[in-house]
Amino acid sequence: MKRYVLILTLLAAISVAEAREQRPSRAKLQEQATEAMAEADSLRTLTGVQQSVIDSLQSLLDGAEARLMARSNALRSDASAPVDPEQAAADSIAALQLRLERKQIESTFDTNGLTVLDTLSSGNDALFVILYGNNTWKYVRNRAVARDSTIFEKYWDTKSLFPYQKVDMSSMPQSVVIDLIDSTKSYHYPYKGAVNPRGKYGPRRGRRHQGVDLPLKTGDSVYATFCGRVRISQYVSGYGNLVIIRHDNGLETYYGHLSERLVEPNQWVEAGHIIGLGGSTGRSTGPHLHFETRYYGQAFDPERLIDFKNGILCRETFLLKKSFFSIYSNAGQDFDDEIANEEQDKKEAAEKAAMRYHKIRSGDTLGALAIKYGTTVSAICRLNGIKPTTILRIGRTLRVR
Repeated sequence: MKRYVLILTLLAAISVAEAREQRPSRAKLQEQATEAMAEADSLRTLTGVQQSVIDSLQSLLDGAEARLMARSNALRSDASAPVDPEQAAADSIAALQLRLERKQIESTFDTNGLTVLDTLSSGNDALFVILYGNNTWKYVRNRAVARDSTIFEKYWDTKSLFPYQKVDMSSMPQSVVIDLIDSTKSYHYPYKGAVNPRGKYGPRRGRRHQGVDLPLKTGDSVYATFCGRVRISQYVSGYGNLVIIRHDNGLETYYGHLSERLVEPNQWVEAGHIIGLGGSTGRSTGPHLHFETRYYGQAFDPERLIDFKNGILCRETFLLKKSFFSIYSNAGQDFDDEIANEEQDKKEAAEKAAMRYHKIRSGDTLGALAIKYGTTVSAICRLNGIKPTTILRIGRTLRVR
């Protein structure tokens, strides 16, 4: 009998042990409950942040709608009042002058890699608001509703660089007002990096240069400067891998020498969209971005729009004058000239780096200096515009190489 009781006792003990192994401990249950509460708080916080952004945007939209309604009512009430043509013209000119004033417009944030949290209506079917995962937002045009103007139809060619041969530029007015950005049109620096253009726009030593050259490393991201539609994305002799984007104000921007193109013809891109990677393809002596701005195929200096060193846009509205166009615009860019310019620059830089100077001390003579620096007295005299008989004054600096 005792034997059976002992066996039953052992079986009971094993059952209790198994139950304890399968049942989580009190401490474990408390830990799990704490984690669940923390996760719930986090979700409530995220929802609260998102809701606050939505409320803020809705308030902004309501305010804009109210201002628009007030403006509309004011216009209706003033409709019967007599209009002074001179005052109306003066007001129009003053408003234009204000828009054309030079400003410092920072580059917008790029949305590459950002998660879209929500899409909100703006009250306009052609415009909506995008909320991103970093709690930022921006207006984006609904391309399915907002019909493209003839800007993207007339002279539209996804193969030819210059489809404007039939454009009669003589009929173009002396100046054209071009809106660069507004609440729905953004700006982004084409290459991130505080650099001065290496190759400037315009004639150099009798050679032409239709854009600016921005030094970069192969593989660096290159961004769309403004919103627009890709017209060209192909390999072009001279330019190498080239992307051309036409913007809805008629401007086109060129991005040359890319190591890789990341967009296709007819693709719509927003400002800040990565369109390619920096490189040295085509007629190039080293990695850089060849960047051009053109209007109906006519090139003008990109630095009229962008401060490349600081990466800012110089104005919201641009007065493009006919006199800004290069006399070489229709012929495009000759990269043999660009390479010759660059080689000349390197030669001059090497010569400048090799220059040596000497500050005259007591006892120095031209003969002694010539021996010391491996040159001749006549060479030193030629470099400094002096004669072999010139008295060397202590403290004077002479170029010796």
